[in-house]
Amino acid sequence: MRIRATLRQLEIFLALQEAGSVSAAAEQLHLTQPTVSMQLKKLADLVGLPLYHQIGRRLQLTDAGLRTLQTAREVVGSLDSLQMDLDDLQGLKRGTLRLGVVTTAKYFIPHLLGDFLERYPDVEIDFKVGNRQQMIDRLSEGYEDLYVFSHPPENAPLTLHPFLTNPLVAIAANTHPWADRDRLSLEEFAQAPFLIREQGSGTRYALEQFLKQRGVKLNVKMTVESNEAIRHSVMSGLGVSILSQHTLAFGADTGLRILPVEGLPIPSQWSLAHHKSNPLSPVARTFLQWAEQRSPALTN
Repeated sequence: MRIRATLRQLEIFLALQEAGSVSAAAEQLHLTQPTVSMQLKKLADLVGLPLYHQIGRRLQLTDAGLRTLQTAREVVGSLDSLQMDLDDLQGLKRGTLRLGVVTTAKYFIPHLLGDFLERYPDVEIDFKVGNRQQMIDRLSEGYEDLYVFSHPPENAPLTLHPFLTNPLVAIAANTHPWADRDRLSLEEFAQAPFLIREQGSGTRYALEQFLKQRGVKLNVKMTVESNEAIRHSVMSGLGVSILSQHTLAFGADTGLRILPVEGLPIPSQWSLAHHKSNPLSPVARTFLQWAEQRSPALTN
């Protein structure tokens, strides 16, 4: 017997899984909670099995729910791709670009998006920001078309498109005793009070790999969950740090000095990533080409 679910029911179920609750899904879709609950019940009745359990504040999908979720993504994604393909055949560029970026990339990606939207004003952007681990989790669920990483997950079946360098530099306050040094050893730098990003951050991941190779241990005094807070803490004289040079762009280097630490900057590369098994929509392909062509201007 064929399950005659509606497209709207599948969209509501997708929203429920991402939002985590009926109330949040209703708010996201601009619907009432009773409407969302009713459509979810109808979908479960059509499937013939419960789709999820609400355990406290946590939503847990059943096996039937996981199968339905996969199908819902395929159906909705196929229809979105069809619409964008039809628009592409007409010479139009419209649709939604779903983009997930790690925290540090938020400093330069908006500058690419601004030019992109000026060229393609009918495109909508769904823009999600999180640390490296949060974006890896979202990638495993297939929420976005493209993801921006400096250190993509190593074992995932991804297609990577490197498009911009991402040097990690040592910073201190302008008033720090080292601010006017011409040279500083890594060992000496490691003795200073150090402000480090949280576990799950791509910057921390790259830093720990770099230090492990050199057998150096930092004098970590604070763990901070944002680049902005680290910058202000360093400016206030609370310690030194290592951050992406992109976090210092567009005026954010005020009050800071890049230190000439031996072995730095730590080289890394920004890449746009997507699952090998997921074909890119016309809008995602267009943005990918745009980023590869326009990103060199961000380093000037």
